[in-house]
Amino acid sequence: MNKHRKKLSVWERYLATEIAIEFKACLYFFAILFFYCMYRLLSGSVHASILHMAEMIFLTYAMGYVQIYLLSGFDEGEWLGVKESLYLVLCSIIYAGISFYAGWFGRAVWVSMLFFAYVVFLYVCVFIVYKSKRKIDDKIMNENLKMFQARRAEHEQRD
Repeated sequence: MNKHRKKLSVWERYLATEIAIEFKACLYFFAILFFYCMYRLLSGSVHASILHMAEMIFLTYAMGYVQIYLLSGFDEGEWLGVKESLYLVLCSIIYAGISFYAGWFGRAVWVSMLFFAYVVFLYVCVFIVYKSKRKIDDKIMNENLKMFQARRAEHEQRD
């Protein structure tokens, strides 16, 4: 019986990790696509490259795996220390470098630098969102615990 529970626990951890990567990929892809679309619109074009979008989604998935498995999920951490800040800058450099190399912004250095700053800002925002979500989840969990304890005390008084 214990062996079955352990396998289920490993499966659940794997599934939770995959869901987290999926969520990250969607979140970062949307934000990157927004920047890309604003760039295209400000450049006078209403057309976007499907190839660029495919590169973006592939990159966000790859970076999700890197962030989770190699960089300890730094954007979901408790605080932004030196190590997390270095990871943030490294990932931002990777995004900006690939955007430049793939020509998402016409290989304009200044736009790639602006995109780098945008990705840094994006990571900080995501960090704040995850931290806020944890605080809210903690409040909900504490409220649920108090309600459970009150029901249990009420039940014990009846017995």
